[in-house]
Amino acid sequence: MADGQGVQGSAAMEALRLIRSRRVGAVTWHRLLGEHGSARAALAALPGVARAAGVEGYETCPPGVVEAEMRQATKLGARLLVHGAPDYPRALMDLPDAPPILWALGDPGFLNRPAVAMVGARNASSLGLRMARRLRLGLAGAGFTVVSGLARGIDAEAHAAAVDGAAGTVAVMAGGVDVIYPPENAGLAAEIAAKGCRISEHPPGLEPQARHFPLRNRLVSGLSRAVIVVEAAAKSGSLITARAALDQGREGMAVPGHPFDARAAGCNMLIRDGALLIRGTNDVLEALGAPVVAEDSLLDEPRPVPAAARTPRALKDTALLHSMILSRLGPSPLAEDQLLRDLEVTSAELAPELLSLELDGRIARQPGGLLARVG
Repeated sequence: MADGQGVQGSAAMEALRLIRSRRVGAVTWHRLLGEHGSARAALAALPGVARAAGVEGYETCPPGVVEAEMRQATKLGARLLVHGAPDYPRALMDLPDAPPILWALGDPGFLNRPAVAMVGARNASSLGLRMARRLRLGLAGAGFTVVSGLARGIDAEAHAAAVDGAAGTVAVMAGGVDVIYPPENAGLAAEIAAKGCRISEHPPGLEPQARHFPLRNRLVSGLSRAVIVVEAAAKSGSLITARAALDQGREGMAVPGHPFDARAAGCNMLIRDGALLIRGTNDVLEALGAPVVAEDSLLDEPRPVPAAARTPRALKDTALLHSMILSRLGPSPLAEDQLLRDLEVTSAELAPELLSLELDGRIARQPGGLLARVG
């Protein structure tokens, strides 16, 4: 059976059957192939290997399970990429835990372009999002595909390269290639599939679980020449990605933040421990040996937000608006008009809530129409 998308014959099915068999992970898959020469031979030997390890009655993944997975993926328009095939990402080939197979939705050509990963806080501040936007525009303008994990906040801003230029973006999914998490990024995910590429090593339809996110993070870093962390708490998934980058021989980079802002604690720790301090796109390009760009020419206005991700203008829930204001503010001052644009609310909607938060001692006004979070 073929997957209908360019990988033909039984070899692809056998590779998929092997990785879908019980107790076979990526490292074991590579070891079995090295010992037995092919997925078919490894499948034949696997029950004996299991028996020698004290596991009786071991059975490999039934062909019907793999056939069903292939049918489901074909219906989605996903393409099967097998380790070692010409269309498999070259950047992943030498990793000891490289995924044996990937499902790709979109243009897999983006997987073999020069790439930089950008990750960060889900509850990103306005300043963090603006920094991610500027970096994303600069990297895309310099021809780098931007890789991230389709999470809220910094990840979503990084992926906006899909609609801003030809460099494209790659989203690495924690679950199946068709399972969008978080759901509010569905519009962005559709744009990525149309103008970039979404990939997953898991079967279509699989809901992401906690253990899947570190696995995803190793692919985000593995596909990239460098990983930039823009805002991250002291304990966050972004730091897992940064550490994976170092283990894989990639460049680790971080944007510094205010010492009082918990969202910057992880970035500041990375810089203290040797990550490259990033002030703008040219710091990244210089480290990678790429030509620098004229950063002053980059627009710093917010991009149009997909309709599914927009904040409703009629915000009746005051607590929600307060939470959104506080999530965008940090110890570093932010202009009130920038906050208006970021939240997509009117001055009449925002002003009374700012006053309420100011009276509560949760935000402070500074000269020049600047706002900062207190505490």
